[in-house]
Amino acid sequence: MHDIRGQKVILDFDLAALYEVETKVLNQAVKRNIRRFPVDFMFQLSEEEYHSLRSQIVTLENVGRGKYRKYNPFAFTEQGVAMLSGILNSDVAIHVNIAIMRTFVMIRKYTLEHKEFNEKLLEIETKYDKKFSDVYEALNYLIRKDEKEAIQKERKQIGYKK
Repeated sequence: MHDIRGQKVILDFDLAALYEVETKVLNQAVKRNIRRFPVDFMFQLSEEEYHSLRSQIVTLENVGRGKYRKYNPFAFTEQGVAMLSGILNSDVAIHVNIAIMRTFVMIRKYTLEHKEFNEKLLEIETKYDKKFSDVYEALNYLIRKDEKEAIQKERKQIGYKK
């Protein structure tokens, strides 16, 4: 994963390795479905970005798996990776796509459950806030009363003795 243009992205050759397809096959699938990849899903690195990336990684072999690239790599955002898994036909891509869909369903379910929980908690806090405040105040009074009485008993008495 790389941070490019202020976004966390994965480059085409890394995704190709992940999905067990050639980078060329991955990019061809993207080009055939280019309308599915707006700029917030995928973008091509500029010469400067690619050069900077290569210099950060130090060796060209790490970028593009040691092969000469005619074009700069494409960078895929989280949404682009999800879209990509839906257009590739490798077994791995199909499994990744299924896993992504299941994850989205779990996140949605979790969010809804916690949303209801948070709303209920807020309702309870609002309803009982005054009552808890009164109870807290009464407990503090009783604690302080006992402390004050203990302090009074320990104090040296001054004044007239009977």
